[in-house]
Amino acid sequence: MLTDEYRYKILKELQQDPDLSQRELAKRLGISLGKANFCLKALIEKGSIKADNFKNSANKTGYLYLLTPKGIEEKVTLTQRFLQRKSPNTKP
Repeated sequence: MLTDEYRYKILKELQQDPDLSQRELAKRLGISLGKANFCLKALIEKGSIKADNFKNSANKTGYLYLLTPKGIEEKVTLTQRFLQRKSPNTKP
């Protein structure tokens, strides 16, 4: 299952480094490569990110993961939800 926490972390990492490999993403998040692949596919199907092929200098096919406008909105919403949970409830 793709939790809000992982959705946010993945969107944040990809926004900072769009040509991040699935292996490197998994390493940064401390998850398996299979889970990283599952999460990326779920975000692509949801329309939050898109994957574009590119060729690097070693002639290997890679992907560039780009946040869509929907993905940017989702990241903002997740950030707001997180801040609301972490903010102390103040009553007048």
